[in-house]
Amino acid sequence: MTDTTPWEDAPLVALDLEGTGGQDHDNEAILEIALVPIIAGQPSVTDSYTTLINPGRPVPRSPWISPGLTDAALAGAPALDQVLPELTARLTGKIIVGHNVGVDARLLRKRCPDLRVEALIDTLRLARQLNDGGGNKLSELLAHHHLTKTVGLLAPDSQPHRALWDTVGAALLLSTLLAALRRDDLTITELRHIAGLPGDGSHNSGGGGKLIINPGQGSLLDL
Repeated sequence: MTDTTPWEDAPLVALDLEGTGGQDHDNEAILEIALVPIIAGQPSVTDSYTTLINPGRPVPRSPWISPGLTDAALAGAPALDQVLPELTARLTGKIIVGHNVGVDARLLRKRCPDLRVEALIDTLRLARQLNDGGGNKLSELLAHHHLTKTVGLLAPDSQPHRALWDTVGAALLLSTLLAALRRDDLTITELRHIAGLPGDGSHNSGGGGKLIINPGQGSLLDL
């Protein structure tokens, strides 16, 4: 990959984590994760990876816990350490795409501090640039751009606010937003400039922001 690589040819992987919530502070745990490669600008669900994660403790019932992530559902799931080799193989050196992906990056760094990625692309940043009045929540954007049915077809066993659904939704949203912005011919460097999170090194930060990516090592740092 070079600075002039078209964004569709870059090693993009859509990511979503579901966790116990920031209200858990240092005890926040990953409960579900989904990874979907984006190939030629579109999600490749056949190459996806999704799994529940057993946090090793009871999960209190709270409004912010995603539907279906109960103690009973998580009891037979692998621990995070068991899936870490798969996550490492699929994410190392990749450009991560997500909606409000900074939230996922914080939790990923907290629980997988040695994981190294190339950059983070946030579809929420793109949506805010479009600013067409449809709302910027993932579900609102998918409905506004008539993508909800497509997500359901690609992830028939998932639902909104679950990892696979939200990951497929973010992947579809990326190309849709770029087309709406008439920026679907971008290089990966240009995409990082307009949609990378602060600290990416190629984004338009407006003059500030803490590092999230170490350009030399590609490791996730504090947001």
